[in-house]
Amino acid sequence: MLQPELQDAAEFADGIDNIVSTQQRVAQHYFDDGSVAVACPPLRALLHLMRDDQFEGKALAHPDIRALFDHSTVLASDWYRARLLAKQAVDIALGRRHTTYLGDFLRRTNYAGEAARLGIAERLATAERELARVESPAYLESLQGTIGAEPAIAAN
Repeated sequence: MLQPELQDAAEFADGIDNIVSTQQRVAQHYFDDGSVAVACPPLRALLHLMRDDQFEGKALAHPDIRALFDHSTVLASDWYRARLLAKQAVDIALGRRHTTYLGDFLRRTNYAGEAARLGIAERLATAERELARVESPAYLESLQGTIGAEPAIAAN
């Protein structure tokens, strides 16, 4: 299986059959647990193709299917924009947690010495700068080309 050049046609065909059946079995798990419903459109199409050899009546070679994987199509899609907005939302929430925690720590007068020793005021200033950065439209634009984040995660 790992050296197809050493196999006869029957062994090669058997290896391909093993690959296909494994793909079908793996794809079926996404249907069984319902996660295919939250998959991004290219992945959803791929899972259908792996399991059913078609998606919305179209085979892998169909131009509509191929277009789902086109770089410019992905970057221009609504689902991709939602992933970037989700990533920004996750990063903003994290930044707010950091600034809140550090601010609360600084306000504890009985920890003033420890706060000074740990440089909490400087850390808070850094966290506030980072929060401002991730809240900016420029940050959202800087995410272009990344995987972003699953929108369902940002909703929590």
